[in-house]
Amino acid sequence: MPHFDAVTLMNIRIAADIIRDSHNTVILTGAGLSTPSGIPDFRSPQSGLWEKSDPTEVASLTSFRYHPEKFYHWMRPLAQIMVQAQPNQAHLSIAQMETAGFVKTVITQNIDGLHQRAGSCNVLEVHGTIDFMTCVRCYQKYNAQSHLETYLNSGSIPRCTICNGILKPDIVLFGEQMPARVWLKAMEACKTCDVMLVAGSSLEVLPVAGLPMRALENGAHLILVNRARTYMDVRADVVLNEDVIGILPNIVQEVLGNGA
Repeated sequence: MPHFDAVTLMNIRIAADIIRDSHNTVILTGAGLSTPSGIPDFRSPQSGLWEKSDPTEVASLTSFRYHPEKFYHWMRPLAQIMVQAQPNQAHLSIAQMETAGFVKTVITQNIDGLHQRAGSCNVLEVHGTIDFMTCVRCYQKYNAQSHLETYLNSGSIPRCTICNGILKPDIVLFGEQMPARVWLKAMEACKTCDVMLVAGSSLEVLPVAGLPMRALENGAHLILVNRARTYMDVRADVVLNEDVIGILPNIVQEVLGNGA
């Protein structure tokens, strides 16, 4: 185990004990889980994407309807990063706990698909995914892979092969509702879990930020792993204000009985 102070070591072991004794652990992840893979987050001071661009101008549903070229111009370098990114040790650790039967559901705010590439199976993408696209005119759905190469190479806006309508990535833009079926499953998972582990999320974006409270209201334990403090710190059983890539692998070692 890497060098941690005594309090951090104790909290890692307490978190592992809670997960090991659980019957239904749900993990909620945010942008902080993917930043070690090279994907920038949106809200960090100085480095967040919204420090450089106005989201209402480039990533709102209204803007996309009237000026899709603005969205695709803004999205292109981010999409290139996401396509090339690889799962990090935090993603792999979560998948390992799922494979071992300790984690039942992963709820993620991320759109990059890295959980699935790491091996997680039951993933609820509440903010959508870049892996699929839908025509705004005829609603034909496409696997994004068939359009990504041309878009990334030339910057041309992807279009439907049936009606020539513009394709919109299946991600939730500002002013757009979250996918209803996925959201209902996420709420049900929080309602029935006995442990929620929040990893790499500042819990600042509603309605996802309210999911830990829903879990607590139903008697679940709460574990928080995030570099910055969150509004739920005072309600958590364990708070680890550390990097997820350092903490999660060590929680897994302890859960599986391989800790130092």
